Amino acid sequence: MPQKDKDNIIAQTVSSYGGKLMSYIRPKVKNTEDAEDILQEVWYQFSSLTNLSEIVNVGGWLYRVTANKITDRYRKKKTENLEDFVYEDEDGDFSIKDILLMDESAGPEIKMFQDEIWKKLFEALDELPEKQRLVYVENELNDKTLQEIADEQGENIKTIISRKNYAVKHLRNRLRKLYEDLNS
Repeated sequence: MPQKDKDNIIAQTVSSYGGKLMSYIRPKVKNTEDAEDILQEVWYQFSSLTNLSEIVNVGGWLYRVTANKITDRYRKKKTENLEDFVYEDEDGDFSIKDILLMDESAGPEIKMFQDEIWKKLFEALDELPEKQRLVYVENELNDKTLQEIADEQGENIKTIISRKNYAVKHLRNRLRKLYEDLNS
């Protein structure tokens, strides 16, 4: 099959099934970013096929692959997000993300605490191996999907997920230590 024909089939399929597949995925995963990653993996697998014209039921194939990707996501060790890191104080729960994003009207004590967290966060990032730091920064601060990072770096998605997990664990440990130091 000529590449032009293959590209047309892929474009038509993405147009026809993109929204439907996202609607199928979204209720089954934790957040929109995970749903987008899964959909991107499905499209990547579909576009990598050499025998597109041999698929009798494209919709059935897409939904089966999508269901498998969702299942794989649950079987895999989950990528942790730093924003899931929650502390509990006497007033209830608060997250690192909440503290980091508070505006300056919260008062000078909060501002000082924010500055200390940002300082410790960047110190901890500097301690990471370069590849782990790059994955974390690209994903969390530059809003790139893990699949985009894998494609850009020419790496397997599992390698990128692993690097992100190691980075988040390191950052959590450093921020936990900061929290313990501040509360002692």
